[in-house]
Amino acid sequence: MVKIRLTRGGAKKRPFYHIIVTDSRSARDGRNIERVGYYNPVATGGEKRVELDLERVNHWVSQGAQLTDKVGVLYKEAQKSPGTAPADAPAASAA
Repeated sequence: MVKIRLTRGGAKKRPFYHIIVTDSRSARDGRNIERVGYYNPVATGGEKRVELDLERVNHWVSQGAQLTDKVGVLYKEAQKSPGTAPADAPAASAA
């Protein structure tokens, strides 16, 4: 079975996760099929918290891949993210 899940990177006490497509039988930080984004839980300032290639995730889900619980939450967050930018633009121009 193909899963879309997190793999850990980063330094001690400073985690950084890649969002990958992999076989469910492979190890957490083992072999993967494709990297589709990243998640930075300790992002500060102008750093992005979630970056996700929604087109590729949708492709893999259509092929039968399953999202883990955390990746599902991040997927919803990434879908909202592009929608908030245009809403801010008209408010800024009206001011």
